[in-house]
Amino acid sequence: MTLQTASEVISFAKKLEEDCAKFYENLAQRYTNDREALLSFANENRRNIVLIERAYYGVITDAIEGCFSFQINANKYMFETKLAENASYNAALNKAVEMEEKIIKFYSDAAEQSKSLMADIPRTFAMIAKKRNIRSSKLKSLQRL
Repeated sequence: MTLQTASEVISFAKKLEEDCAKFYENLAQRYTNDREALLSFANENRRNIVLIERAYYGVITDAIEGCFSFQINANKYMFETKLAENASYNAALNKAVEMEEKIIKFYSDAAEQSKSLMADIPRTFAMIAKKRNIRSSKLKSLQRL
């Protein structure tokens, strides 16, 4: 599935954020040792949705929506959020890191492709990618040997 319009890319970004938030909420229920950290990730995902919407609705015009075209293959950035019933905490964190890497790649690619669109959207995408890099490092630090 190729995303071509700004609204398609924004909708996809919101879906990634929501799916990811639900994943962290499920992890927080399942693995209570790092519950607060995992719930903070879910809350941050929902704040990202607000940032994305603000950036988009703040600059959207018919000219942008009609004349600017992304070439984003959504399939490259999709991820599975189901965990095996007996998955270890480390396995769950590995899955989270893989998910974060896909989302970081999506935001980085979308930011690059939207540079000529307006400053707000690529800046927001780049900022979220940077925050997710930090999150990925935090997830790696939660892993037990």
